[in-house]
Amino acid sequence: MIRHSNSNLFTTESALSRFGLMLALAALLGGSVEAQKFYPDDPLWTDDDQLPIEKPQAFDASKLFDFLEKTFRYKPGAYSLATNINTLGEVPDSSWFTNRIGRRSMSLDELRRGSSQGQGPDVQDRPLAITSLKMTGVTPGFVFRDGRGDLYFSKVDPLDYPQMGTSAEVISSKFLHAFGYNVPENYLTFVRPQQFFVPGDATIQGRSGKVTVIRQARLQAMLKNVPRRADGTIQIMASKRVAGESLGPFDFLGTRADDANDIHRHEHRRELRGYRLMTAWINHNDSDSANTLDVFLRTDQDRGFVKHYLIDFGTTLGSGAVEPHQPRAGYEYYYEGRPLLKSLLTLGLSTRPWQRIDYPDLPSVGHFEADVFHPRDWRPDYPNPAFLNMGNDDAFWAAKIIQRFSDETVRAMVSEGRLEDPAAEQYLVESLIRRRDKIVRYYMSLINPLDEFAIESGTPRELVFANLGIRAGLAAAADYRFRWFDFDNLTEKAAPLGAPGTTGQARIAVPDSAGAFLLVEIETLSDDQPDWQKKVRVYLRNGAATSVVGIEREN
Repeated sequence: MIRHSNSNLFTTESALSRFGLMLALAALLGGSVEAQKFYPDDPLWTDDDQLPIEKPQAFDASKLFDFLEKTFRYKPGAYSLATNINTLGEVPDSSWFTNRIGRRSMSLDELRRGSSQGQGPDVQDRPLAITSLKMTGVTPGFVFRDGRGDLYFSKVDPLDYPQMGTSAEVISSKFLHAFGYNVPENYLTFVRPQQFFVPGDATIQGRSGKVTVIRQARLQAMLKNVPRRADGTIQIMASKRVAGESLGPFDFLGTRADDANDIHRHEHRRELRGYRLMTAWINHNDSDSANTLDVFLRTDQDRGFVKHYLIDFGTTLGSGAVEPHQPRAGYEYYYEGRPLLKSLLTLGLSTRPWQRIDYPDLPSVGHFEADVFHPRDWRPDYPNPAFLNMGNDDAFWAAKIIQRFSDETVRAMVSEGRLEDPAAEQYLVESLIRRRDKIVRYYMSLINPLDEFAIESGTPRELVFANLGIRAGLAAAADYRFRWFDFDNLTEKAAPLGAPGTTGQARIAVPDSAGAFLLVEIETLSDDQPDWQKKVRVYLRNGAATSVVGIEREN
């Protein structure tokens, strides 16, 4: 039986499985087994989605078809709660996501290291065999084998924009890994062009998909247009081949039919909904299915499980890979009828704010800014179903993780891009900090931003919490209106326990009660933030070791 992370919500299959088990237990015990809101193991912090399965079928996705389907066919329905959250509203660790900076402190060394497990490719004074060239996609690149025999997928920078794409990819992968996503090991590596050679069996895949043998002259022609450093080396982004057997990309809509572990529709996974805030922060406009990867990890000869990656961050920050981001990137979809029509009707005289941005002349950064940027209006290249299904509670979850990236943290991870221009590095750091603050403040103004609930023992016991909106500078102080209830875990009925109260402190005394569960509803009172009055419901498992077992937020 697979139990859903949120004890109230199940897929059809898992609900039937649980129902069948309940009936069996009832028959065995000669009694009845009732449903309940919370179970003894709540809150769950691990999703058991790595049960052994047969290898699913590999496939390639058409970016054109994905664009057409998501732009003209897909329409999101009414808001529904994310289906893969635990009773606290958090995302458990799974084959999709691992809680990192959002749940624990991370050292600067750990943040700089990111997903890297080693020192990167072994390229020191040795020939490097090219196994294939890649001419498809936005960025030309190649695959080489290092001195240890490991395969690396590599990219280079355009001649007029040294470091722009390669540094952006490494920096962005550090941010996404710290947030909790699976990303490849991406390294900045410095190599002499003459170290690369083409063995006789190396191939190149053209844009039509046709595969031909690579010639040494073809490789050297590509490397001739790569910027040289002062010592004659070139900077490459080397992405170590991900362990496992490639299955192709995953879709942000629906599930993979041949993966029995894939039970949550992807547009209703909180980490994929919240991914919108991360992509807005680093301006990852190319955040669609084409830049994802499923791999099959075998647990024995015949079976294994699927792990889900985000890949290819060469078009992040200010980089458009082969040139700076187009001015539209991050501000409009490829196709938006209303702005297009308005421009046509005014013969191009009607301009949008992003068309008037004056970017600084920083070739290693490209086009990245924080003045016009607004997180509400940010757009990927075309609609993403997970992003369109994001609710205020999903956004709050992501925003509170982003809030944990301190200024020092941002500087440390940007430094991994090794930008040679100090002004460019400083500009990138300042822009990321400003975009971070805009994201956090905007989404924390849409919902009651109370979090970090815990029980503090003493006489009386107290429920303590933090107002993340005050921490973000949205208000100097606030009052809290609350009411306690005895909560029946079987019937889910709440009986008032005492009169409502108000306090100016982020702590509330827990009333004495013999009930197994308690519920408190809290509203935050602030003249500046009317949406903070939306209720937060906090459930306690009562007893000798009282603990927080559930959190629900009004959207």
